[in-house]
Amino acid sequence: MSDDLNFVQKARREKLDALVERGAAPFAYRFDPTHQTAEALALYPEGEERDSERVRLAGRLVSWRSAGKTAFAHLADASGRIQLYFRRDALGDEAFELTRYYDLGDIIGIEGPLFRTRTGEVTVRVAKLELLAKSLRPLPFGKEEVVDGQVVRHSGLVDTEQRSRQRYVDLAVHPEVRALFRARSRMITAIRSYLDGLDYLEVETPTLQPQYGGAYARPFVTHHNTLDMRLYLRIADELYLKRLIVGGLDRVYEIGHDFRNEGIDRTHNPEFTMLEFYEAYADYTVMMERVERLVVCAAEAVRRSLQTDAEVPRLTPPFKRVGWLPTLNAALGADAFSLDDAALRNAARGAGVEQVGSLSKVKLLDELFQALVESKIEEPTFVVDYPVELSPLAKPKRGDARLTERFELFASGRELANAFSELNDPIDQRHRLEAQARLRASGDEEAVEVDEDYLRAMEYGMPPTGGVGIGIDRLFMYLANVANIRDVILFPTLRPE
Repeated sequence: MSDDLNFVQKARREKLDALVERGAAPFAYRFDPTHQTAEALALYPEGEERDSERVRLAGRLVSWRSAGKTAFAHLADASGRIQLYFRRDALGDEAFELTRYYDLGDIIGIEGPLFRTRTGEVTVRVAKLELLAKSLRPLPFGKEEVVDGQVVRHSGLVDTEQRSRQRYVDLAVHPEVRALFRARSRMITAIRSYLDGLDYLEVETPTLQPQYGGAYARPFVTHHNTLDMRLYLRIADELYLKRLIVGGLDRVYEIGHDFRNEGIDRTHNPEFTMLEFYEAYADYTVMMERVERLVVCAAEAVRRSLQTDAEVPRLTPPFKRVGWLPTLNAALGADAFSLDDAALRNAARGAGVEQVGSLSKVKLLDELFQALVESKIEEPTFVVDYPVELSPLAKPKRGDARLTERFELFASGRELANAFSELNDPIDQRHRLEAQARLRASGDEEAVEVDEDYLRAMEYGMPPTGGVGIGIDRLFMYLANVANIRDVILFPTLRPE
C-alpha cells in the first residue's frame, strides 16, 4: 500500500472517530428506501416545474461540491444516479455540520421532495439525511465530461488484473459491469424458462464424486477424512444425469459448476458454469433444434437486459451445419484418416500444434481440427459427426461406424455446445471405456476410467437419449461480445497476490 493511500485511509478513520465523538452512528442497521434513483427520476417528467412527492433513497455518494451553507452531491444506486441538494437551514445545524466528515463512497440514506434546478436537472431537496456506512477506503471513481451532449466517463480503475481480483470495487465504480452481470443472470433465467416450458426437470447431482467422467479433462483431487477416500471435483454432470434417465426421469437438466485442472486463458477458467440437459427418446437432430431455440431465447434475454442491439447478435435458425471429417479434410488437403503417423505429426506442426511428439493420433486429429477449422468459424455453426475415438459416450453414426452422432456448436471461434445421440448399448460402452482406460494407462491424463456403476445402470436399460452440454460462460461471452472469460465470471481464479 502506497504512502498516499495510507494517508487517505488515516484521514478517513479520523473522520470516523469525529462522527462517533459527535454521537453519529457510522454503520446503520436499516434504512427503508421508497424508490430507486431511476424510479425517482421518472416521477418528475420533463416539463414539470413544481415540487413533487417526497422520496427516500439510499446509495453511495459519488460527487460532492460545497458552497458554505449549501451543497450539491450525486447519489448512485443500482439503477443510476440522482442529484442531491443540501441546505443548512433545511437540515439543521447539527446534521449539516456532520456532512463535513462525509467522503465519496460513503453510503447514505436521504429523504426529501423532488424539484428541478435552473439547469433542468431533477434533484432531491434533502430534508433528512442518515449515514448508513462509512467508506474507509477511497473508491476509484472516474471523471466525467460531456462530449457532444453525451456523458463520457473515464474510469479510475483500468488495471484488468485488479478489476478481476477486486470485483467489488469494479462493480462499485462501473455501472456497465453491474449491467453486464445482470444480463448474465437474465440469460440464465431465460434458459431455465425455456427448458421448464419443455417439461424438463431441474436436478442436482454430486459435485464431489468418487470417480470422475463425462469429458476429457484432468480433475481436482481431494480427500474425505471420515470415509478415508479420495474424491474428485466433477469435470462434467453427464454420467449422473444419464443415471436419472435410466431411473425414469425422462427430461432433466442441471446448471452448476464444473471443475477442470487445466490451463487458464481467455476462454478457460478452472471453475466454470455448465448447463447439461438430457431427453429420453430423442437423438442429436432433436437436440440441435433444442439448442437453436435455447440460444435464440438466451440472446433475446441478453438484448433486453442490456437494452442494446449494437453488441448482441441476431440469430435466425436453422444454423449452418457442416461435417467434422469433410471440413478437416478440406483444410488439410488430404484424407485425415488415411495419413500415416509421420504425415499427421508434420501437418500438426505446420498448424502450430504444440508438443506434437507426445500426442496420440486421436489427440492430433482433435488439435488439428481446433487449429484449422474451429478457430475460423464465425457464424453459429453445427459441426456434426465426430470420430468414435473422440466421442466415447456417443452412438455410432448410422451408415458410418467410424463416426458418431455428435455435434458441437461453434461461433466466433469458440465452442458453445456439445451434444450426442447418447450411447445406450452397455456392451459397446464398456468396450469404449476400456479403450479409454488403456489410453490413460499409456499416459493420457485426460482419458477417463471405467465407471462400473454407470455401466451397471445402463445394463438395466437406458432409452434412446439426446444430451447437450453448454458452457454458460462462453455462451454469454459470445452474446455480450466479451473477449475474456474473466470478465463474465464474478470471481475468476487468479494467482495469489
